[in-house]
Amino acid sequence: MTYVAWRSRRQYPGLPPAEPRLFKTAPDTTVSAKTYWQQDRTSHPTLVALHGLEGSIESQYMRGLAREGWMRGWNAVLLNQRNCGGTEHLTPTLYHSGLTHDPFAVIAELEREGLRDFGVVGYSLGGNLALRMAGEMATRPERADVPIRSVAAVSPTMDLELCVRAIEPPLNVRYQWHFMRNLRARMRRKAACWPGAYDLARLDTIRTIRQFDDAYTAPLAGFGTAENYYHQVSAMRLIDQVRIPTLIIGSEDDPFEPPEQFRRPEVMGNPNVRVLLSRHGGHCGFLSANGYYAQSTALTFPPAFAKSYDRAPSQSLQTPQRTPGLCLLLRA
Repeated sequence: MTYVAWRSRRQYPGLPPAEPRLFKTAPDTTVSAKTYWQQDRTSHPTLVALHGLEGSIESQYMRGLAREGWMRGWNAVLLNQRNCGGTEHLTPTLYHSGLTHDPFAVIAELEREGLRDFGVVGYSLGGNLALRMAGEMATRPERADVPIRSVAAVSPTMDLELCVRAIEPPLNVRYQWHFMRNLRARMRRKAACWPGAYDLARLDTIRTIRQFDDAYTAPLAGFGTAENYYHQVSAMRLIDQVRIPTLIIGSEDDPFEPPEQFRRPEVMGNPNVRVLLSRHGGHCGFLSANGYYAQSTALTFPPAFAKSYDRAPSQSLQTPQRTPGLCLLLRA
Protein backbone atom coordinates (compact mmCIF):
# COMPACT_ATOMS: atom_id res chain seq x y z
CA MET A 1 0.00 0.00 0.00
CA THR A 2 2.97 2.30 0.59
CA TYR A 3 4.17 1.85 -2.98
CA VAL A 4 0.75 1.92 -4.63
CA ALA A 5 -0.23 5.16 -2.89
CA TRP A 6 3.08 6.76 -3.88
CA ARG A 7 2.87 5.68 -7.53
CA SER A 8 -0.86 6.27 -8.11
CA ARG A 9 -1.88 9.33 -10.09
CA ARG A 10 -4.48 11.18 -8.09
CA GLN A 11 -7.13 13.66 -9.14
CA TYR A 12 -8.36 16.58 -7.03
CA PRO A 13 -11.77 17.56 -8.39
CA GLY A 14 -13.23 20.70 -6.88
CA LEU A 15 -9.95 22.01 -5.50
CA PRO A 16 -9.50 25.60 -6.72
CA PRO A 17 -6.17 27.01 -7.91
CA ALA A 18 -3.78 27.68 -5.06
CA GLU A 19 -2.54 31.09 -4.03
CA PRO A 20 1.24 31.00 -3.44
CA ARG A 21 2.43 32.58 -0.21
CA LEU A 22 5.78 33.33 1.41
CA PHE A 23 6.21 33.54 5.18
CA LYS A 24 9.19 35.18 6.88
CA THR A 25 9.81 32.89 9.85
CA ALA A 26 13.28 34.12 10.89
CA PRO A 27 15.58 37.01 9.91
CA ASP A 28 17.42 34.74 7.46
CA THR A 29 14.60 32.36 6.55
CA THR A 30 11.53 32.42 4.33
CA VAL A 31 9.30 29.40 3.76
CA SER A 32 6.83 28.94 0.93
CA ALA A 33 3.28 27.66 1.00
CA LYS A 34 0.25 27.04 -1.14
CA THR A 35 -2.96 28.43 0.31
CA TYR A 36 -6.58 27.68 -0.44
CA TRP A 37 -9.01 30.19 1.07
CA GLN A 38 -12.74 29.97 1.62
CA GLN A 39 -14.68 33.08 0.56
CA ASP A 40 -14.86 34.43 4.11
CA ARG A 41 -11.66 32.93 5.42
CA THR A 42 -11.89 34.27 8.97
CA SER A 43 -15.16 32.42 9.61
CA HIS A 44 -13.66 29.05 8.68
CA PRO A 45 -11.06 26.85 10.41
CA THR A 46 -7.64 26.57 8.82
CA LEU A 47 -5.75 23.38 8.09
CA VAL A 48 -1.96 23.61 8.31
CA ALA A 49 -0.44 20.58 6.55
CA LEU A 50 3.13 19.36 7.12
CA HIS A 51 4.83 16.94 4.72
CA GLY A 52 7.34 14.20 5.40
CA LEU A 53 11.03 13.63 4.71
CA GLU A 54 11.93 14.92 1.24
CA GLY A 55 8.29 15.69 0.46
CA SER A 56 6.84 19.06 -0.45
CA ILE A 57 3.57 20.90 -0.95
CA GLU A 58 3.32 19.04 -4.28
CA SER A 59 3.23 15.62 -2.60
CA GLN A 60 0.05 13.81 -3.52
CA TYR A 61 -1.06 13.30 0.07
CA MET A 62 -0.66 17.03 0.70
CA ARG A 63 -2.84 17.99 -2.24
CA GLY A 64 -5.36 15.30 -1.33
CA LEU A 65 -5.52 16.67 2.18
CA ALA A 66 -6.07 20.18 0.81
CA ARG A 67 -8.96 18.98 -1.31
CA GLU A 68 -10.52 17.09 1.59
CA GLY A 69 -10.24 20.16 3.80
CA TRP A 70 -11.53 22.54 1.14
CA MET A 71 -14.57 20.42 0.40
CA ARG A 72 -15.38 20.28 4.10
CA GLY A 73 -15.23 24.04 4.49
CA TRP A 74 -11.68 24.53 5.74
CA ASN A 75 -9.03 26.93 4.56
CA ALA A 76 -5.89 24.97 3.70
CA VAL A 77 -2.26 26.01 4.07
CA LEU A 78 0.25 23.53 2.66
CA LEU A 79 3.64 24.41 4.08
CA ASN A 80 7.02 23.60 2.57
CA GLN A 81 9.64 22.83 5.15
CA ARG A 82 12.91 24.68 4.74
CA ASN A 83 14.63 23.85 1.41
CA CYS A 84 11.77 21.68 0.19
CA GLY A 85 9.83 22.29 -3.00
CA GLY A 86 12.73 24.10 -4.69
CA THR A 87 13.27 26.63 -1.88
CA GLU A 88 16.93 25.95 -1.07
CA HIS A 89 17.73 29.59 -1.84
CA LEU A 90 15.32 30.96 0.80
CA THR A 91 17.34 30.00 3.88
CA PRO A 92 20.96 29.12 4.71
CA THR A 93 19.78 26.37 7.10
CA LEU A 94 18.38 22.85 6.75
CA TYR A 95 15.08 21.47 7.98
CA HIS A 96 14.88 18.77 10.63
CA SER A 97 12.25 16.77 12.49
CA GLY A 98 12.13 19.05 15.52
CA LEU A 99 11.89 22.41 13.74
CA THR A 100 8.48 23.51 15.02
CA HIS A 101 9.43 27.18 14.90
CA ASP A 102 8.34 27.64 11.29
CA PRO A 103 4.77 26.29 11.50
CA PHE A 104 4.25 28.19 14.77
CA ALA A 105 5.48 31.39 13.06
CA VAL A 106 3.14 30.81 10.12
CA ILE A 107 0.15 30.31 12.44
CA ALA A 108 1.08 33.46 14.37
CA GLU A 109 1.08 35.49 11.16
CA LEU A 110 -2.26 34.08 10.07
CA GLU A 111 -3.70 34.72 13.52
CA ARG A 112 -2.74 38.39 13.16
CA GLU A 113 -4.77 38.38 9.95
CA GLY A 114 -7.90 37.34 11.83
CA LEU A 115 -7.87 33.55 11.60
CA ARG A 116 -8.70 31.98 14.93
CA ASP A 117 -9.08 28.17 14.70
CA PHE A 118 -6.35 25.88 13.39
CA GLY A 119 -5.96 22.16 12.91
CA VAL A 120 -2.50 20.73 12.18
CA VAL A 121 -2.07 17.52 10.18
CA GLY A 122 1.37 16.05 9.56
CA TYR A 123 2.60 13.04 7.63
CA SER A 124 5.63 10.94 8.65
CA LEU A 125 8.38 13.40 9.69
CA GLY A 126 5.70 16.11 9.53
CA GLY A 127 3.64 13.94 11.86
CA ASN A 128 6.42 14.07 14.43
CA LEU A 129 6.47 17.85 14.02
CA ALA A 130 2.71 18.04 14.54
CA LEU A 131 2.91 15.96 17.72
CA ARG A 132 5.80 18.06 19.01
CA MET A 133 3.72 21.18 18.42
CA ALA A 134 0.95 19.72 20.57
CA GLY A 135 3.47 18.85 23.28
CA GLU A 136 5.16 22.25 23.19
CA MET A 137 1.81 23.97 23.72
CA ALA A 138 1.78 22.34 27.17
CA THR A 139 5.48 22.64 28.03
CA ARG A 140 6.49 26.05 26.66
CA PRO A 141 4.63 29.08 28.05
CA GLU A 142 5.05 31.10 24.84
CA ARG A 143 3.13 28.38 22.96
CA ALA A 144 0.26 28.00 25.43
CA ASP A 145 -2.22 30.36 23.74
CA VAL A 146 -1.64 29.30 20.13
CA PRO A 147 -5.14 28.63 18.70
CA ILE A 148 -4.46 25.08 17.53
CA ARG A 149 -7.63 23.15 18.36
CA SER A 150 -6.55 19.67 17.24
CA VAL A 151 -3.59 17.76 15.83
CA ALA A 152 -3.50 14.65 13.67
CA ALA A 153 -0.37 12.70 12.76
CA VAL A 154 -0.33 10.10 9.97
CA SER A 155 2.43 7.47 10.17
CA PRO A 156 4.45 9.77 12.46
CA THR A 157 8.14 9.14 13.16
CA MET A 158 7.53 9.86 16.82
CA ASP A 159 10.45 7.70 17.98
CA LEU A 160 13.13 8.61 15.46
CA GLU A 161 15.76 6.13 16.63
CA LEU A 162 13.27 3.28 16.37
CA CYS A 163 12.12 4.36 12.91
CA VAL A 164 15.61 4.90 11.50
CA ARG A 165 16.63 1.50 12.84
CA ALA A 166 13.56 -0.04 11.15
CA ILE A 167 14.47 1.30 7.69
CA GLU A 168 18.04 -0.05 7.83
CA PRO A 169 17.50 -3.83 7.22
CA PRO A 170 18.08 -5.11 3.65
CA LEU A 171 14.33 -5.66 3.20
CA ASN A 172 13.86 -1.87 3.18
CA VAL A 173 16.80 -1.00 0.96
CA ARG A 174 14.55 0.45 -1.74
CA TYR A 175 13.05 2.96 0.69
CA GLN A 176 16.45 3.95 2.08
CA TRP A 177 17.81 4.35 -1.46
CA HIS A 178 14.86 6.57 -2.44
CA PHE A 179 15.35 8.92 0.51
CA MET A 180 19.12 9.04 0.13
CA ARG A 181 18.98 9.80 -3.58
CA ASN A 182 16.81 12.82 -2.82
CA LEU A 183 18.82 13.94 0.22
CA ARG A 184 22.11 13.88 -1.69
CA ALA A 185 20.60 15.78 -4.61
CA ARG A 186 19.16 18.38 -2.25
CA MET A 187 22.52 18.92 -0.54
CA ARG A 188 24.16 19.55 -3.90
CA ARG A 189 21.50 22.12 -4.76
CA LYS A 190 21.89 23.67 -1.32
CA ALA A 191 25.65 23.99 -1.68
CA ALA A 192 25.20 25.60 -5.09
CA CYS A 193 22.87 28.22 -3.58
CA TRP A 194 25.16 28.93 -0.61
CA PRO A 195 28.78 28.64 -1.82
CA GLY A 196 31.21 27.72 0.92
CA ALA A 197 28.53 26.96 3.50
CA TYR A 198 28.46 23.18 3.09
CA ASP A 199 31.28 20.64 2.86
CA LEU A 200 30.24 17.95 0.40
CA ALA A 201 33.44 15.92 0.67
CA ARG A 202 31.68 13.04 2.45
CA LEU A 203 28.40 13.19 0.57
CA ASP A 204 29.09 10.51 -2.06
CA THR A 205 30.15 8.01 0.62
CA ILE A 206 26.96 8.38 2.64
CA ARG A 207 24.53 5.52 2.08
CA THR A 208 22.04 5.71 4.96
CA ILE A 209 19.77 8.25 6.62
CA ARG A 210 21.65 7.77 9.89
CA GLN A 211 24.96 8.60 8.20
CA PHE A 212 23.42 11.65 6.57
CA ASP A 213 21.99 12.91 9.85
CA ASP A 214 25.30 12.31 11.62
CA ALA A 215 27.23 14.23 8.93
CA TYR A 216 24.80 17.07 8.20
CA THR A 217 21.43 17.30 9.95
CA ALA A 218 22.57 16.87 13.54
CA PRO A 219 25.74 19.00 13.63
CA LEU A 220 24.30 21.82 11.51
CA ALA A 221 21.19 22.03 13.72
CA GLY A 222 23.24 22.05 16.92
CA PHE A 223 22.55 18.48 18.08
CA GLY A 224 26.06 17.16 17.51
CA THR A 225 25.35 13.53 16.67
CA ALA A 226 22.52 11.66 15.02
CA GLU A 227 21.92 9.75 18.26
CA ASN A 228 21.42 12.95 20.24
CA TYR A 229 19.31 14.47 17.46
CA TYR A 230 16.94 11.49 17.40
CA HIS A 231 16.58 11.60 21.16
CA GLN A 232 16.03 15.34 21.45
CA VAL A 233 13.47 15.85 18.69
CA SER A 234 11.33 12.72 18.99
CA ALA A 235 7.75 13.60 19.88
CA MET A 236 7.70 10.58 22.18
CA ARG A 237 9.48 12.75 24.76
CA LEU A 238 6.50 15.14 24.88
CA ILE A 239 3.48 12.99 24.07
CA ASP A 240 2.50 12.47 27.70
CA GLN A 241 2.24 16.27 28.11
CA VAL A 242 -0.23 16.83 25.26
CA ARG A 243 -3.38 18.63 26.40
CA ILE A 244 -5.28 19.21 23.15
CA PRO A 245 -7.23 16.56 21.16
CA THR A 246 -4.62 14.58 19.24
CA LEU A 247 -5.03 11.70 16.81
CA ILE A 248 -2.34 9.28 15.67
CA ILE A 249 -3.06 7.17 12.58
CA GLY A 250 -0.77 4.21 11.96
CA SER A 251 -0.77 0.73 10.48
CA GLU A 252 0.49 -2.68 11.51
CA ASP A 253 2.17 -3.20 8.13
CA ASP A 254 4.09 0.06 7.89
CA PRO A 255 7.51 -1.02 6.54
CA PHE A 256 9.53 1.43 8.64
CA GLU A 257 7.24 2.81 11.35
CA PRO A 258 7.11 0.07 14.00
CA PRO A 259 3.60 0.04 15.52
CA GLU A 260 4.92 -0.71 19.01
CA GLN A 261 5.80 2.97 19.40
CA PHE A 262 2.06 3.76 19.41
CA ARG A 263 1.38 1.30 22.26
CA ARG A 264 3.82 2.75 24.74
CA PRO A 265 2.52 3.82 28.15
CA GLU A 266 3.24 7.51 27.54
CA VAL A 267 0.97 7.36 24.47
CA MET A 268 -1.74 5.08 25.82
CA GLY A 269 -1.79 6.77 29.20
CA ASN A 270 -2.70 10.21 27.85
CA PRO A 271 -6.50 10.61 27.60
CA ASN A 272 -6.05 13.44 25.10
CA VAL A 273 -4.41 11.14 22.56
CA ARG A 274 -6.27 8.67 20.35
CA VAL A 275 -4.50 6.03 18.31
CA LEU A 276 -6.14 4.58 15.21
CA LEU A 277 -4.13 1.53 14.19
CA SER A 278 -5.25 -0.46 11.13
CA ARG A 279 -4.03 -3.86 9.99
CA HIS A 280 -3.24 -2.48 6.53
CA GLY A 281 -2.24 1.00 5.44
CA GLY A 282 1.46 0.91 4.76
CA HIS A 283 3.41 4.11 5.27
CA CYS A 284 1.15 7.10 4.55
CA GLY A 285 -0.92 4.93 2.20
CA PHE A 286 -4.28 4.07 3.81
CA LEU A 287 -6.14 3.24 0.60
CA SER A 288 -9.67 1.86 0.54
CA ALA A 289 -12.44 1.51 -2.02
CA ASN A 290 -13.71 4.91 -0.85
CA GLY A 291 -10.45 6.78 -1.17
CA TYR A 292 -7.63 7.72 1.17
CA TYR A 293 -9.21 7.29 4.57
CA ALA A 294 -6.41 8.80 6.68
CA GLN A 295 -6.97 12.29 5.27
CA SER A 296 -10.75 12.21 5.79
CA THR A 297 -10.36 10.83 9.31
CA ALA A 298 -7.79 13.47 10.22
CA LEU A 299 -10.19 16.23 9.20
CA THR A 300 -13.16 14.90 11.16
CA PHE A 301 -11.21 14.94 14.41
CA PRO A 302 -12.09 15.92 17.03
CA PRO A 303 -15.79 15.48 16.19
CA ALA A 304 -17.06 18.45 18.23
CA PHE A 305 -14.65 20.84 16.54
CA ALA A 306 -14.94 19.42 13.03
CA LYS A 307 -18.73 19.13 13.01
CA SER A 308 -19.17 22.79 13.95
CA TYR A 309 -17.67 23.69 10.56
CA ASP A 310 -18.07 20.58 8.42
CA ARG A 311 -20.21 20.90 5.32
CA ALA A 312 -19.55 17.29 4.25
CA PRO A 313 -21.16 14.18 5.76
CA SER A 314 -19.54 13.31 9.07
CA GLN A 315 -17.10 10.43 8.87
CA SER A 316 -16.84 8.25 11.96
CA LEU A 317 -13.42 7.26 13.15
CA GLN A 318 -14.64 3.67 13.24
CA THR A 319 -16.49 3.36 9.92
CA PRO A 320 -15.48 -0.15 8.71
CA GLN A 321 -15.64 0.47 4.96
CA ARG A 322 -13.07 3.25 5.29
CA THR A 323 -10.57 1.07 7.09
CA PRO A 324 -9.37 -2.13 5.38
CA GLY A 325 -8.88 -5.02 7.74
CA LEU A 326 -9.61 -4.91 11.43
CA CYS A 327 -9.27 -1.40 12.81
CA LEU A 328 -8.20 -0.97 16.40
CA LEU A 329 -9.14 2.30 18.06
CA LEU A 330 -7.03 2.69 21.17
CA ARG A 331 -7.82 5.23 23.87
CA ALA A 332 -11.22 5.72 22.23
